[in-house]
Amino acid sequence: MAYLDLSAWPRRAHFDFYRAFDMPMFTVDVQVDVAALKAWTDRHGASFFLATLYLSQRAVHAVEPFRYRLRDDRVWVHDTVQAGATVLRDDDTFAFAYFDNAPTFADFQRAGRSVIADARASTGLAPQSGRDDLIHYSVLPWLHFTSIHNPRSGAPSDAIPKIVFGQYRPDGNRLAMPVSVTAHHGLMDGLHVGRYVEALSTYVATPTRGLSV
Repeated sequence: MAYLDLSAWPRRAHFDFYRAFDMPMFTVDVQVDVAALKAWTDRHGASFFLATLYLSQRAVHAVEPFRYRLRDDRVWVHDTVQAGATVLRDDDTFAFAYFDNAPTFADFQRAGRSVIADARASTGLAPQSGRDDLIHYSVLPWLHFTSIHNPRSGAPSDAIPKIVFGQYRPDGNRLAMPVSVTAHHGLMDGLHVGRYVEALSTYVATPTRGLSV
């Protein structure tokens, strides 16, 4: 982990320009074909949610700006970032749950099932507000949305990317799932979101290469 050398950063002008905005966040909403991933999880009795989260984290780490965080007037670069996601409880409220990265999907799923069980049994939210080594995830399995707007704290330092997965639906030979990405324009551009979507699309299209049970 280290601070980015802003003097050598080609995006320095973009960083200075956008971080002065009252609302520097931008959102991109796309559809990703998850047919192969859904078939794989059904075949192996695996969690579709945890498989999607695991592959998304792999895609996140393939695009460095997703690990950039704004700290005062500088940019911190994390070596790794973890997943923080909402988990629905039986009383129709949700909990914040945190999923550590793991070397294999089998390890990630084993730990993730325990995290989900603990979150469902919890009360309140217990947000880990002091952490910025996260990607914030939400899941809306009831909505095949075309666009979404995430709530923000309003703090200038709130630069954590937010990724939302929606309801998947058949679309011809595809199983289309909406994916929304919200990011700080001072730290990345649409190009970088596009690279994340490309990586995620590749991973979910070939799950046998990235998952094991």
